[in-house]
Parts: sequence; structure tokens; C-alpha cells
Amino acid sequence: MIEKFKTLFFVKSSLISLYLALTVPIPFISIDNLKIPSIIIFFLGLYLIINITSDYVETSNNKISYKTSFISKTLGKKNWEISWKDIKLIKSLPTSQGSKVYYFNTYQGDNFLVPQRVENFEKFLLIVSRNTGISINELSYISPLWTYKLLTLLSVLMIVGELFAFII
Repeated sequence: MIEKFKTLFFVKSSLISLYLALTVPIPFISIDNLKIPSIIIFFLGLYLIINITSDYVETSNNKISYKTSFISKTLGKKNWEISWKDIKLIKSLPTSQGSKVYYFNTYQGDNFLVPQRVENFEKFLLIVSRNTGISINELSYISPLWTYKLLTLLSVLMIVGELFAFII
């Protein structure tokens, strides 16, 4: 059975709302000659940010796959696919912010970043554990979900403030 795990909604919404908060004022403050180009570039950027936050993970009985969009591939992010039987262990490395990232380590010596920003993360971890036999007790989101929610809230407040400032 194939299961699809999309990018966590709060991760996607925080990045999109931050983009909006930082770029919404540009069409308002640009000179008349640049209003149309700035609006076009604004929508192009919005399309790009939505597109690059649409990566997802697919699991099946035989393998796990990470799928990226065409634009993500163009920017250097790569698709990958690993057979469950090729995963030797899951190793962790600390981040500079005090969190941990995890990698699937294969018998061939390859390392693939374990997706830690997917919806239904607990179900995803159960599938990983069931198919590899590896304990997943330590694995968690890369950063607490409240950080994404806070960033979304602050970004939305910035957008509201910016719109209020330009409308009034």
C-alpha cells in the first residue's frame, strides 16, 4: 500500500506567510514605472515558494521515496528512493540550534535525510519502524511545532499591519 506524506501544513504556511509579509509592501512602495513588473515578480515568487514547499514522501511495502517538484530540482534538491531492505540504521547528528537531524544510512554507505517536517509524522515513523525493524523512539520533529505556528502568526500580523498602513 502506498502512503503519501505531504509537507507539514504549519511549515508550509509559515514560509508562505513570511514571504507575503516581506513582499506585500513592494508593489505599494514601488515607483509607477515599476508597479506592474513588481506585481508580476511578486506573483512569480509566490508561485515559486508554494511550489518548493510541496515536496512529499511516499512509502510502499518495498521502498521509501522523497519527491520534489521541478523547481526544487532546478534549485538543487534531489529526489531519492531507498529500498527498505537497504537501510542499515538511522543515525543522528546535532544541529547548531540544539536539535537533531536524522539520516537513513544504507549498506552501500549512502546517507539520506529523514524527512522530519511531514504531516502524520507519527504514522510515518511507525511505517519506517515496521519496514526496517529500527527503533524510532528518539525521532521527532526537527523543531517544535509551536515555532512554525509562532512564525505564521507573526507574519500574518506583519501583513495586517502593512495593509493597514497602506490602506489608511
